[in-house]
Amino acid sequence: MIPLLRFLDRVSGSAGAVAAWLVIPLIAASCYEVFSRYVLGEPTLWAFEVGYLVMGTHFLIGLAYTLRENEHVRVDLFYARASRKAQALIDTFTYVVLLLPLAVWLSIGFWEKVVKAYASQERSGMSAFNPVIWPFRLVMCTAFVLLALQGLAQLIRCYLVLTGRSAPGARR
Repeated sequence: MIPLLRFLDRVSGSAGAVAAWLVIPLIAASCYEVFSRYVLGEPTLWAFEVGYLVMGTHFLIGLAYTLRENEHVRVDLFYARASRKAQALIDTFTYVVLLLPLAVWLSIGFWEKVVKAYASQERSGMSAFNPVIWPFRLVMCTAFVLLALQGLAQLIRCYLVLTGRSAPGARR
């Protein structure tokens, strides 16, 4: 079980690194747009959509990494004062009842949208650039698959805590 946990953490960590590096093309596109618009007097057709697609990708791919690092928003009025086993029980409930079903449902739903968008060559319709949208829909699907996998890793951590074993990488 520990090797699986480490593998899933590595996958989320790698996805988090990719998400972090996406900031560079986002900044480059934004800077180029500002330069092109205000210095050259010729705004680009593509910068707006590239900006929001890259930012969306950055946010979505970072979901699993954020869960791995235990940096998501939590209302911890009672949680912070609870024992590790009580926290593991709360987390188990949250992962089994909310996170995993939602992540799997969204993964399946986005996969269906990827297939439809690819088949129809659907375009964004947001600007004159108007790129095909299936690659971004694939990013959405991938992000929720990664989130589900990290949710599984967190569930394994909870199991290890509840059975009195140490969970590697536990960030409680």
